[in-house]
Amino acid sequence: MAAATPDPKVADLIERHQDTLDRALTAMAERDYWSPYPEFPKAYGETGAEDGKAAFDALLGSVFAVEGQPTDGDLVGGETSPYGIELGVSYPHTEPGALIAALEAARPAWAAAGPAARAAVCLEILARINARSHEFAHAVMHTTGQAFGMAFQAGGPHAQDRGLEAVAYAYAEQTRLPQSAGWTKPQGKREPLQMVKEFTVVPRGTALLIGCNTFPTWNGFPGLFASLATGNAVLVKPHPRAVLPLALTVRIAREVLAEAGFDPNTVCLAAEHEGGTAAQVLAVRPEVKVIDYTGSTSFGDWLEDNARQALVYTEKAGVNTVLVDSTDDYRGMLNNLAFSLSLYSGQMCTTPQNLLIPRTGIATDQGDKSYDEVVADLAAAVDGLLSDDARAAAILGAVVNPGVLQRTAQAAGGEFGELALAPRPVTSAEFPGATIRTPALVKADADKPDDRAAFLGEQFGPISFTVAVENTAAGIELLRRSVREQGAMTVGAYTTSPEVEQALVQACLDSGVSLSLNLTGGVYVNQTAAFSDLHGTGANPAANSAYCDGAFVAGRFRTVEVRRHG
Repeated sequence: MAAATPDPKVADLIERHQDTLDRALTAMAERDYWSPYPEFPKAYGETGAEDGKAAFDALLGSVFAVEGQPTDGDLVGGETSPYGIELGVSYPHTEPGALIAALEAARPAWAAAGPAARAAVCLEILARINARSHEFAHAVMHTTGQAFGMAFQAGGPHAQDRGLEAVAYAYAEQTRLPQSAGWTKPQGKREPLQMVKEFTVVPRGTALLIGCNTFPTWNGFPGLFASLATGNAVLVKPHPRAVLPLALTVRIAREVLAEAGFDPNTVCLAAEHEGGTAAQVLAVRPEVKVIDYTGSTSFGDWLEDNARQALVYTEKAGVNTVLVDSTDDYRGMLNNLAFSLSLYSGQMCTTPQNLLIPRTGIATDQGDKSYDEVVADLAAAVDGLLSDDARAAAILGAVVNPGVLQRTAQAAGGEFGELALAPRPVTSAEFPGATIRTPALVKADADKPDDRAAFLGEQFGPISFTVAVENTAAGIELLRRSVREQGAMTVGAYTTSPEVEQALVQACLDSGVSLSLNLTGGVYVNQTAAFSDLHGTGANPAANSAYCDGAFVAGRFRTVEVRRHG
């Protein structure tokens, strides 16, 4: 389907956002720091924070309307804030068949719009989301448990960065081939053979985004905007405990689509009560051709096994590992690890779980340190970081679901092994009803079967294991096997040895996981930057795709050729 001549409104959007798109394309190639979306709350005007809070407060206890989307008249809801405040937001419910029908009716015109028009519409959606970053921050905070600072950055500008990155990659892949080309083959003394060939991007169809509880925007925007920019209609199915951030996203997307002359049902919301089966029902609909999912391994595996009609992108569970061999900045290493283990109560897919430490100890700038000394010093670093409850609450956020709370209680009770640091409750003066826990550090031995059973399974939440290994070589081998068998989103390591570094790099290449070396400053193993870092690789069991590379977007469309004699 050839791209139609843009409507004047769309042409205006193309002109308005061309510089941003061009700069994003450049950033993809340069891989240096770049973002069009300020990450500091004060950048959004003198009244930005106040206006955003007021907008969020106005949503509490309301019916969240999605104008123009079909509904069966029922309302669903039930989100609760990990900080203990009442949300009370309800959303219109729609039967899957009606949603699919609306999306299928809307998508032909969107598919025909062409890559430039779609990119411009997507960038306008992102620009309007960005302008409401304070409102989004509160929505993310009170559905995920992220502390406000993290909710603002990760749930706002950093998520928007990932969405823009996906749009840029989608545009690059769709325009890699020319729209038309002449072909001439010499025939010697005979007339040459001549053909005119046209290459048209054809989207796959309807895409399904299945949102997660912990990072609904950061993990949701890449798939949403990759599918939308490649011409697919998108059905957004949020996690029942984190609907509001994606509902706001859908509302803004529909407003922009309608203003640009497209059917707003190009993007729809599928909200449901907790325990519903909408994801399973929608995932196997024949009309659904693309699925993006972040969450548990069990449901990710189910999608890969059962949604055979769709291209399925999954980010599942993994066991992230840090190997400690040696360091020339012992205090910096401890502080960096302490923050990495504490940030958002370990409820990140990139939080280190297993810290592999030779039982013979490590060499440092403060002299040799035994395994027990390293563990004790790390426990002290975590304890010191979180000793003040106000500071602790700002780092830890709140516990997002009962499963995390239960595992933390199990760790506190010694069910996972001997504690080097026990978790404790933290009281928030601002939110007395918040559920906050500090991390647990559990001592483990790589040679003990019971310990291996505990640390080789994902223990999602504020639980990490300090694993004694025979030596560095044994730790590298355990790391390699762990990534291959359990998967990992990221690996970290500390070493002053070029030989050990080379072995670590090779182990990570062999097992398909990204490596961060010797982080001692303001960069942490559980953070990645759009336009520079790849989030995941798609090369180990934790995820079958990466945010963001060409492979993440290229499968969402196909190029169809038409040729004729010239």
